Amino acid sequence: MVAGTAAAATDAAYPKLSPFLVIFLCFLCGCSHLCAAATVTYDHRALVIDGTRRVLISGSIHYPRSTPEMWPDLIEKSKNGGLDVVETYVFWNLHEPVQGQYDFEGRKDLVRFVKTVAEAGLYVHLRIGPYVCAEWNYGGFPLWLHFIPGIKFRTDNEPFKREMQRFTTKIVEMMKQEKLYASQGGPIILSQIENEYGNIDSSYGAAAKTYINWSASMATSLDTGVPWVMCQQADAPDPIINTCNGFYCDQFTPNSNKKPKMWTENWTGWFLSFGGGVPYRPVEDLAFAVARFFQRGGTFQNYYMYHGGTNFGRTTGGPFIATSYDYDAPIDEYGILRQPKWGHLRDLHKVIKLCEGALVATDPTYTSLGQNLEAHVYKTASGSCAAFLANVGTQSDATVTFNGKTYNLPAWSVSILPDCQNVVFNTAQINSQSTLLETKYVKTYSQASDQPINSSEISESSWTFIKEPVGITKSSAFTKVGLLEQINTTADASDYLWYSTSIDINGNEPFLFNGTQTTLHVESLGHVLHAFVNGQLSGSGMGNSDNAKVTLDKSIMLAPGKNKIDLLSATVGLQNYGAFFDLWGAGITGPVMLKGQKSTTDLSSNDWTYQIGLKGEELGIYEESGDSSIWISQSALPKNQPLVWYKGYFDAPEGNDPVAIDFTGMGKGEAWVNGQSIGRYWPAYVSPQTGCTTSCNYRGAFSSNKCLKNCGKPSQRLYHVPRSLIQSGKNRLVLFEEMSGDPTQISFATRQTVSLCGHVSESHPALLDAQGTAPSNVPMLRLECPYPNQKISSIKFASFGTPHGTCGSYNHGKCSSDDALAVMQQACIGVQSCDVEVSIKLFGDPCRNVIKSLAVEAACS
Repeated sequence: MVAGTAAAATDAAYPKLSPFLVIFLCFLCGCSHLCAAATVTYDHRALVIDGTRRVLISGSIHYPRSTPEMWPDLIEKSKNGGLDVVETYVFWNLHEPVQGQYDFEGRKDLVRFVKTVAEAGLYVHLRIGPYVCAEWNYGGFPLWLHFIPGIKFRTDNEPFKREMQRFTTKIVEMMKQEKLYASQGGPIILSQIENEYGNIDSSYGAAAKTYINWSASMATSLDTGVPWVMCQQADAPDPIINTCNGFYCDQFTPNSNKKPKMWTENWTGWFLSFGGGVPYRPVEDLAFAVARFFQRGGTFQNYYMYHGGTNFGRTTGGPFIATSYDYDAPIDEYGILRQPKWGHLRDLHKVIKLCEGALVATDPTYTSLGQNLEAHVYKTASGSCAAFLANVGTQSDATVTFNGKTYNLPAWSVSILPDCQNVVFNTAQINSQSTLLETKYVKTYSQASDQPINSSEISESSWTFIKEPVGITKSSAFTKVGLLEQINTTADASDYLWYSTSIDINGNEPFLFNGTQTTLHVESLGHVLHAFVNGQLSGSGMGNSDNAKVTLDKSIMLAPGKNKIDLLSATVGLQNYGAFFDLWGAGITGPVMLKGQKSTTDLSSNDWTYQIGLKGEELGIYEESGDSSIWISQSALPKNQPLVWYKGYFDAPEGNDPVAIDFTGMGKGEAWVNGQSIGRYWPAYVSPQTGCTTSCNYRGAFSSNKCLKNCGKPSQRLYHVPRSLIQSGKNRLVLFEEMSGDPTQISFATRQTVSLCGHVSESHPALLDAQGTAPSNVPMLRLECPYPNQKISSIKFASFGTPHGTCGSYNHGKCSSDDALAVMQQACIGVQSCDVEVSIKLFGDPCRNVIKSLAVEAACS
């Protein structure tokens, strides 16, 4: 195999490869390597592929969080961003929803995903787990696992180990059958067993150690021919490589000097919770963390996430994890490049690759350049040299002397010198383009006229509805004495569980006051609770991501005679992390009481009738084959009422831009497009008014709540609808509104890039040599349209001098070249991408003895 190229496979292993593609790959790599298996090992410096140590840049893309139609584009953008490896978990509950019954179709087609990565020429890291965490429902474990007699998760327990080994073996054998391991000529160079167990193993006592040793032995016995890793597992036994997860891993050291320093999760942002602000991580800090890792001896680094995607259906965990899993990743939820994050990291990857020969050949030598100032140098016997200069202080820029030259180091930054002389990259200096995105609202479909209407909303007359009945309506309902925990009762077959009881009132009960009034008190383990008395909603309560428990106290009126109390408990994703997370309960475990001025009556030990799920779920009314006759269209559309199903139609938006639904006006529920669930929506859950920042200082250690936006607004307003779910012509939208909403306010939009921007200094201080002049590698400003069929159509703004502002709102400074606009128009209009030298040679010198910059805003069409 050619060094630097992902292991290729035979025609038999990849039956989808066309003869032309095989010939083309042969031309690129040489047929003698195309059909060859690769040997993957490791030593103390790096992974070793076919005898060559490698510096590898990886990124996480989870196949079920996008669609197969999206995979090739996502992977190609990852490759163009400088990735060598795509990392993914394997989701057990997705593939084996019923014990012994497997599903690998559609978004679950793991083999197709791995082959798609291989066809792009990239490697794969397959994180089997099979516990994944991942903000995924129940941590990726199937619920049926919970009901196996005698089972205890993630410990030295025979029933659990038997099932874990069976599924792990199933996945390994699938990969082997398709010849997807590098040892067979495939792309998989790494596998992972278990996941972040070291964070919680102390809770399992002595059995944790024997479990980890068993896991390692079980995995290696499967004979994949590639190394196995365990992340966050300091005592991972040989030959398992222990790896680091976190915002920073430069200080991490493997547990053996025979193992390489590997970072399996570099968190590019953070996940979004319903009820929380939107987290983001400045790219300057992310690049700083990456550069520090390679500076201090790392050779394998993975972004978690590189593309986060969408939690379709009921796959979110948490609880309270939002449907969007954007993660502030370099490729956003919709598959659009997040600029400048993607571009700045791409530039970093190019520079790290320039250092690869020196990085893998030797350990670095460390030199202190002053307080908070460090130099790490890699120097080989043949004379190759690469250096990293770091200012880990958060307050002040610094000037340092290194190899007889003077360098300026901005605070919280790393400068990379691939030849130990010239700075080619500084993590705090962004030279890549940025983009300005727009949510463009589009016309929808009018069912009545069969024509698109001039509105992004579905007209009221086009909606039909069904009211979900309150309480018990299904023949499968059952009665038990006392209150049942929800997960053990529903096995997560639905978010919903009805609890129903009744009480007779004769008027002189001690818990009544004013004749018929009392307080209904309900305590629940979570996550959401709605109380109905005699068919009418009396009150609701909800937990949050910090405390899922719900306590409800509502004043209610009871009528003489029989009174019915119906409690609807709803989950919002099951726990996915923590010791014994599988035992965390949900639902109404009580007490349920009627409280008066004189006394309290406890209803907890009453006979309670239970119904798992909703009547509409049982009827499958969101499916294409659902009975259309049950939908009501002859009366006024119910709005702002609980427990209503809605159905409407929309036209496929024109073009190829990603599509979103704006759920403004709705409360909480789930949505289906053409029978496919696009996830839970909850725009009524607004984030706190405080805690956000308009400008996040990248200097200093990052944490998940350091940089937040969107305070005082719905945590998530837009919900992604992949193009592959949308048909030409009419498309069916079905909603279940749990709380209170107005579907006529729903609107449809596309996500579009409206501007490309760049702002690059001619000579950033970090690039100055000892004489104060710029080095030979003159900075370049690059503009590139997001789609290959687009060309730059206009230059909206151009200024060379001292421009200021941000993309979409640039302004000229006191110093500005008269030629900037004409130069940019000549260089860039009519092409898909352009590179322009940022120098006075090209633009003239509008102000001497001033470091100038070029700011440009362009549009594509």
